[in-house]
This record gives sequence, structure tokens and C-alpha cells, in this order.
Amino acid sequence: MILSGNPIIYKSYEWERLRIASRFNASLMDHLRPYVKPGITTDEINQVVHEYTVSNGHTPATLGYHGFPKSCCISINEVVCHGIPDDTELKEGDIVNVDITSIVDGWYGDQSETFLVGEVSEDARKLVQATYESLFLAINTIKPGSSVIEIGEVIFDFATELGYGVVRQYQGHGIGRDFHTDPGIPHYPVSGSERDLLLPGMCFTIEPMLNAGTWKTVEDRSDGWTVRTKDGKLSAQFEHTILMTDTGPEILTLTKEGPQPGHRF
Repeated sequence: MILSGNPIIYKSYEWERLRIASRFNASLMDHLRPYVKPGITTDEINQVVHEYTVSNGHTPATLGYHGFPKSCCISINEVVCHGIPDDTELKEGDIVNVDITSIVDGWYGDQSETFLVGEVSEDARKLVQATYESLFLAINTIKPGSSVIEIGEVIFDFATELGYGVVRQYQGHGIGRDFHTDPGIPHYPVSGSERDLLLPGMCFTIEPMLNAGTWKTVEDRSDGWTVRTKDGKLSAQFEHTILMTDTGPEILTLTKEGPQPGHRF
């Protein structure tokens, strides 16, 4: 992802537009939540996402984005991100990330959750828990004027202490009137990101991807989208859209029915 180096600072009167888009996206996540269970296909979940979004007068941001063919990304087990919904059925013991982005009156909301499908292994549960906790460690670390590198440092230190790999090829990003803008938000310490400051009015995603093994990934050349762990081990991800306000980070995509800060899986 190539960004311009010019992060957008939204005016206070625009903040409510960001909140509205993100609130809808969170309601979409709650709407699809009951469908994520053994026996459903990822294409059926995609259809739920598409119909709910369109019926509310909004647009699924991923549909047609650089040629992506579906209305959300669904990534199962060793798939890190950008999984394309198809006829694959979820089965007991899977972990599955559903990544949804909505366009609401020209503004974007973006988030993802990793779901446990039925009873999962203890190793899978621990990975999902750690990934969830790493997201909130990062959110709770930053304040107005923090540097982006603080996000990468806290996620990387936490994950590596537990023996997990932190994906480096994909990162969080600015968001608002466009899907991807500055600042880029790496989830590990990147030289130069200490100069990128998070100022009031900036809106961005934090979306750590933790792997049970190596941090390295491979892209499926057959479809040009699906990204898997290089060693075939499990991967998990959580994402929220964050608005930096004068008093600190505001999570715009908190759901009413999903995991809240401090949740135990």
C-alpha cells in the first residue's frame, strides 16, 4: 500500500460523519454475527453482508475495489487476510476473520473480528485472545501527539513475548472520505514511523494480524488476493476504526453485541 505522506486532519464538524459510518459498520457486524456457525458457507455470509448494506442504502466498500469480487473479506484458519468468500463451509473448530467496510454517504467505516466456530483448540483460542488484547493494548497506549511507532512497539513486544509472529506485509491505515489514506499504521516498529504523529482529527485503523508461527506470508497467485501464513499455521486479526480526539482515542466501531474491552474468549 503506497500512501502519500499527507495525513488528513478532519475538522470537528466532520467527526460525526465518521461516527455515523462506523456505527453502521458496527451494526452490520452485529447483524452477521449469528450466521457465523458451522455449516454456513463464506459466500452465504457475504450475501448477508451485501443485502444488509444495500438494503440500508449504503455501499460495500470492498466490492469491486481494485477488482475484489465480493462485499467482504473472510479468512479462515491459516488465511491471514483478503480471503474471497466462496462455497467453503465453516466447520467446528475453525477460526474465521470477517473484515467489513461500509461507505455511508461518502464516508468509510472499517473493522474486523475473528470468530471462534464452535469449540476450538486451546492453541487457537489463545491466539485469538492475544490478538484481541494486542489491539486494545495499542489503543490504550496512544494519546494526542503519540507517534505511530508506539503502536508497533507495544503490539510487537506483547506478541513476540508470547511466541507469535506479527505480520509485516499488511498494516492499518488512515480512513475517512477514502478507504486508505495516511498515516500507515505498521504493527511492528518501523524506522521513520516515530515521526508520524497522531493528532486530533486524524482517523485511522489499527488491525494487528498475529500468526501462531512465522510472521511471513504468501499470496495465492491463482486469485491474486488470498494471503496465507507461509508455514500454514493459524492467523488471527482484529480491527477497529479510531478517531483521535483532543482527549484521546475514540473507538468508532465498537459493537453492541460483540466482544468489549477486556473480553475473554
